Amino acid sequence: MESFHWLKELFTTTDSVAHIALLYAVVIAIGVYLGKIKVFGISLGVTFVLFAGIVAGHIGFTAPSNILTFIQDFGLILFVFMIGMQVGPGFFESFGKAGVKLNGLAATAILLNIIVMFACYYIFFDTSDRTTLPMMVGTLYGAVTNTPGLGAANEALGSVFPNGGAPQIASAYACAYPLGVLGIINATILIRYICKVRLEKEEEQLKAMEETNANKKPYKMHLEVTNRYLEGKTLLQVHDFLNRDFVVSRLVHNGELCIPNRDTLFHVGDQMLIVCAEADQEAIMAFIGPKLDIDFEQQDQPLVSKRILITNPKVNGKTLASMHFSSVHGVNVTRITRHGMDLFASASLPMQVGDKIMVVGPEDAVDRVANQMGNSVRRLNAPNIATIFVGIILGIIFGSLPIAIPGMPVPMKLGIAGGPLIIAILIGRYGYKIHLVTYTTTSANMMLREIGLVLFLASVGIKAGANFFETVVEGDGVLYVLTGFLITIIPILIVGPIARIRYKFNYFTIAGMIAGTYTDPPALAYANSICSKEAPALGYSTVYPLSMFLRILTAQLVVLFFCG
Repeated sequence: MESFHWLKELFTTTDSVAHIALLYAVVIAIGVYLGKIKVFGISLGVTFVLFAGIVAGHIGFTAPSNILTFIQDFGLILFVFMIGMQVGPGFFESFGKAGVKLNGLAATAILLNIIVMFACYYIFFDTSDRTTLPMMVGTLYGAVTNTPGLGAANEALGSVFPNGGAPQIASAYACAYPLGVLGIINATILIRYICKVRLEKEEEQLKAMEETNANKKPYKMHLEVTNRYLEGKTLLQVHDFLNRDFVVSRLVHNGELCIPNRDTLFHVGDQMLIVCAEADQEAIMAFIGPKLDIDFEQQDQPLVSKRILITNPKVNGKTLASMHFSSVHGVNVTRITRHGMDLFASASLPMQVGDKIMVVGPEDAVDRVANQMGNSVRRLNAPNIATIFVGIILGIIFGSLPIAIPGMPVPMKLGIAGGPLIIAILIGRYGYKIHLVTYTTTSANMMLREIGLVLFLASVGIKAGANFFETVVEGDGVLYVLTGFLITIIPILIVGPIARIRYKFNYFTIAGMIAGTYTDPPALAYANSICSKEAPALGYSTVYPLSMFLRILTAQLVVLFFCG
């Protein structure tokens, strides 16, 4: 047995680097693998790392408290920052006409979650115990399956209990989480029966909307100039008068094909290839002239169309108009593809690293533009890691600013959860204005985000494990489970029917909105499984950024206002 003494030391010497690395590797690996197991078609995913950490902490497989706290906080910072970078580009755009209503419903559900939590606290628990309300906050974030909110609440508790002794709210979180996942999906199904929804009819409605709604996808058409008012007018004058965004990528005058620019003159009888937003096609056609049954691209002219990848950081944030593609290079940009979506090439649209632009013109000119834009996939594969850590620096500083609010025992701080999240959202949306390259591949973002999440969950679980069974089995564990279930389903059963009956939203959009409000991927997976369209994903992505922000912010507000 002496020959295995080194192995025993590896697992028991808690302050060695090898032991700490082994602890996290074992907890994370076991948690991830167990999280893939599906029960009734639902898995807990990486959140199972929390339960693996609890077991490790319970059996004494642990590490020094200061090390656990550092890794927990660093993982949380990395996790929320990468979430902010992901949602930042679409955060402010999510407040469109329907987006305002959906985000309003999501905010209402978040407020109702908190109200139901307080109702359960006063009805079922001993309010004289100072630790009970923090445990209910842990129950709340388990019930809504929001891990960043748990992290924010944990951090805020450090201000309320500055000398230590803060309740291990991860225990209550772990109690409420599994039934929270099931409750979100089951409540979504229940709305279907409450509102008497027929899925086939909802699918037909989505299909009809796709056919009738003009959108911002690029639309290409060949027109002949027949409006005599346009004779001798420049392309810029026509563009300003019509007040619609469109690009004339090719023009035939007297049998000669050319690439027009802003000073090109229009003449009756000219034929042109126009790219515009689909919603503007009829107005442009009515003003310029009828469609032609020709294809300039088949004519024997040395012109090419090419998709060019923007990888040059110097181009980041510049508008199409500022690049003078037609006047300087003799080419036209007809569309931009960003995150898999085709966007109309409006003159005021800022370009970002990672965009693909469709360029039309002479082959040598197109090649020159490609060189200027970068067009290097290899360059995109290199992560812009400096931007991430510059953002984290700014986020920590911003999150440390004390905000004095009357009635609060200590000044509020956004902390290491709220500060980096807000800065990441702002950098993701406006970073190009200060020449920060914010592009990160989806896989790189997911990898960094998941690493941060599992480090946080493992640390929280290991710290909570020592007292978990005393808190849950001998304490109020059953009550945490039951109250968590009420916190989960009651707001959904109120907001869901309102969204359907009052605002007439499609059921699949409502299902996606609920999943986004609870930031719950399993609920989104269920919604996607019953719908062949993109409505659930659209509802999810519309409310997810604001919901994540509000979950983190309200976690700190509740703790600082009511737990002090």
